[in-house]
Amino acid sequence: MTENLGRRIADLRSKLGWTQQELAERIGVSRVALSHVEAGMSDPGERTVTLLAGVFKIDPHELVAGTNYPPAKADRLPLVTARYTEVELQLVLLERDLERGEVDVVVWDARLRALLEDAHDPRERALVESVRRQLKGGR
Repeated sequence: MTENLGRRIADLRSKLGWTQQELAERIGVSRVALSHVEAGMSDPGERTVTLLAGVFKIDPHELVAGTNYPPAKADRLPLVTARYTEVELQLVLLERDLERGEVDVVVWDARLRALLEDAHDPRERALVESVRRQLKGGR
């Protein structure tokens, strides 16, 4: 028996504690469009599946495997997708620099300020603000 892809997406979203609106904003679709996918009223396109897989940190084929997603669409999915946001990447790079003792506080403060300007996710904004305070306190 195959699982409904919309149900799988809703379950993955719920595990992350996100609302439909939060997930829709992350992947650039309307909340209504996401609602229709989760309810099984429509199948997401390849672009949307790829973006969802990245947000859930899995491969596109892993997201649709064993679901009712049309095989013809699944055949067109990329094998991998980006799994990290720019905020996540920059924080890993900062952590690496901290471990190496190579932190230029002025440069990193500027990078973190730029991330704050571009970050739309409230959780990521709060994380960057927290790291920035810690970095400034470490001077």
